[in-house]
Amino acid sequence: MNPVLVRSEIRPVAERALAGERLSESDALLLFASRDLHALGALANELRQRRVGNRATYIVNRYLNYSNYCILSCQFCAFARKKRDADGFELTIEQMVTKAREALALGATELHIVGGLHPNLPFDFYLGFLRALKALDARLQLKCFTAIEILHLAWLSKKSVTATLESLKEAGLDSLTGGGAEIFAPAIRQAIARGKESAEEYLDVHRTWHRLGGRSTCTMLYGHLETVEDRVDHLRRLRDLQSDTGGFTGFIPLPYQPDNNRIPVDHPPTGFDSLRTMAVSRAYLDNFDHLTAYWVGLGTKLAQVALSYGADDLHGTILEEHIFHMAGATSPQGRTESELIKAIREAGMVPVQRNTFYEPIRVWDEPSVAVAVSA
Repeated sequence: MNPVLVRSEIRPVAERALAGERLSESDALLLFASRDLHALGALANELRQRRVGNRATYIVNRYLNYSNYCILSCQFCAFARKKRDADGFELTIEQMVTKAREALALGATELHIVGGLHPNLPFDFYLGFLRALKALDARLQLKCFTAIEILHLAWLSKKSVTATLESLKEAGLDSLTGGGAEIFAPAIRQAIARGKESAEEYLDVHRTWHRLGGRSTCTMLYGHLETVEDRVDHLRRLRDLQSDTGGFTGFIPLPYQPDNNRIPVDHPPTGFDSLRTMAVSRAYLDNFDHLTAYWVGLGTKLAQVALSYGADDLHGTILEEHIFHMAGATSPQGRTESELIKAIREAGMVPVQRNTFYEPIRVWDEPSVAVAVSA
């Protein structure tokens, strides 16, 4: 055992985790209560090493928001607009295709597509853009829609969630995004996202998609009104669903961005809290292979440090991010592939380009040398 853990108050929990035992909610709360960040990092780093080795991944992707018009008014959201707002936008399928072509020219393997709950776009619009984007290159992976978008599309299509997902899959949908999970605790969810789907509805959309053979990511928005007990409850529900379906490819903890919304927070997430949350998530989510340090919310430098606190992925090149930046994020709109490779190497890890499902495409074993991974 790492000497840092031997001397730490978290040693009993660490011993159970390293022995392969499933941690309880009280174990997770004890980890959250610890101020021994070095020990938390040592535990998470060892668990990450055992699961994925010394590799850290990234993806060459582009974010594509088709519209920010939304019928909801979530209190924490700085992205959504009403039709009367001057800074609302709505892309045509042709504009989306143009952006996709630009991404393909830069080597993108994934389009990450979400939007608001548009008041009057028909269901055929969504099927149409999926088909048009997939027609550009069948290898381009389309990671689209949050759970609340799927419920909205089911309402538009007048179909069940299952039938709606089947139609989207036939049109080209490869993966669901994990956005919109926020915090599952009902009181907090009501306070920050009144009108959105319940925790049960979010989980049921992902469960249904998994049972159709689909994969998805999942998230947790932390650092606003929730308690650490709420965070652990959230992680427990994700872990339970993963035990049921095995359909989650990765977990992405998202630090709350406090600007331009209606939820004032005196103390937004600190670097300490973000690293602690990542480390506890690695220890508690024992059935998740991959944890992403979302550099857009963390900043590249802290995301780089998070690779030593349980994370094994830096997300992607992104190119054009609106949601976090409209909420006050000061990180760049995108990162080049070389910048992500450099950040991973500086953290002492081997960079690996991945696809949507965290499967390796290229392994950068030596500087400027990529080894392609056969499909």
